[in-house]
Amino acid sequence: MSMQYASGAVGNVTVNGVKLWDDILETARFGGTPKGGIKRLALTEEDRQVRDWFVRTCEALGCTVSHDSMGNQFARRPGTEDTLPPITMGSHLDTQPTGGKFDGIVGVLGGLAVLRALQETGRETRHPIELINWTNEEGSRFSPAMLSSGVFAGVFTEQEALDTKDREGVRLGDVLEGIGYRGAEVCGAHPVAAYFELHIEQGPILEVEHKTIGIVTGVQGMRWYEVTLTGRDSHAGSTPMRLRADALVTAARMIEAVQTIALEHGPDAVGTVGLIENRPNSRNVVPGEVFFTVDFRDPDDSIVQKMEDAFYAQASELAEKAGLTLEIARVWDTPAVQFDPECVASVTRAADTLGYPARRIVSGAGHDATYMAQVAPTAMIFVPCAGGLSHNEEESAEPDDVTAGANVLLRAVLETDMRL
Repeated sequence: MSMQYASGAVGNVTVNGVKLWDDILETARFGGTPKGGIKRLALTEEDRQVRDWFVRTCEALGCTVSHDSMGNQFARRPGTEDTLPPITMGSHLDTQPTGGKFDGIVGVLGGLAVLRALQETGRETRHPIELINWTNEEGSRFSPAMLSSGVFAGVFTEQEALDTKDREGVRLGDVLEGIGYRGAEVCGAHPVAAYFELHIEQGPILEVEHKTIGIVTGVQGMRWYEVTLTGRDSHAGSTPMRLRADALVTAARMIEAVQTIALEHGPDAVGTVGLIENRPNSRNVVPGEVFFTVDFRDPDDSIVQKMEDAFYAQASELAEKAGLTLEIARVWDTPAVQFDPECVASVTRAADTLGYPARRIVSGAGHDATYMAQVAPTAMIFVPCAGGLSHNEEESAEPDDVTAGANVLLRAVLETDMRL
């Protein structure tokens, strides 16, 4: 059934911003750090605690809550035509090891605020409305990022994901079972009519331009690599400089090359080395092996490919010159994504109607919406974060901006419910 959008049809229902902010502060207790951030890695005890809170809170709003075979949680508010596939909202509740209170969390709790507004006003929708908490979005414990939404979209097999191990050798499937969140529904079998994700920008553009809402048109392409450079452990005092096979020195040159390559490939290109393991990591041993990660991103997939080619060439040359063994594995590749024009238009109209300063923007970070765009019509909404800072315990956002984002989410969901 298709319905023509009318400007007054969505109504004046709005979210409770005070309660939304209270939810942000309350969930920050699960894995809260002394510096005011959150350490809530996927499938840890802290993750189990916040998942249990999610269930209790959504059920108190009259929703039914389920979880699938990858632990993705679905809170469902029925529609008047309840056999229709749901209009969904979502993000994640897991964090980085030194994460903040807003990355991902705003999307889940903003969606919760939408459910609360619908419940408290008695507003009916044709479609069921669902809120999703995705498992292991961050990829900080189990790599790659967005792992469970990737399984949902068919990018990864479920068995691949369940067999993924963290840096301590712990298998994802085992800890998923251990915290009691492996469900019977096969991941990906859950129907979805459309998907919206609210998120902090994780960059400085909205704040600098004094915009309240980012209308996200897509996500840039990104690739992750794991690099292992092997030389020879030897005594730091008795091995002459000319006879060393020092893996760390050459790794340092490769890391510098990552930065140089990104700078040489245009204003939007970025390259990052975020994880390094030096072995044996002893003060009086010449390092014999170094493991590090590389992250290349750009809105243009061809630029990402050029950066990859340049890094492979330069890393190989550096390793050969030093007499070291080099292994590079590309472990994650997500091409650039364009979001659904109609869903993006719904976000635009919502921001215009509510009078929020807004601009179109491409996401520099990956999100579960990246994979959901392969499953259903998808769009994202950004709100500013202080200084563009994210993946940091000092991550911060203003209550009014978070509330504004949730109100845009609410209107976009209601319009889409009428349109589809």
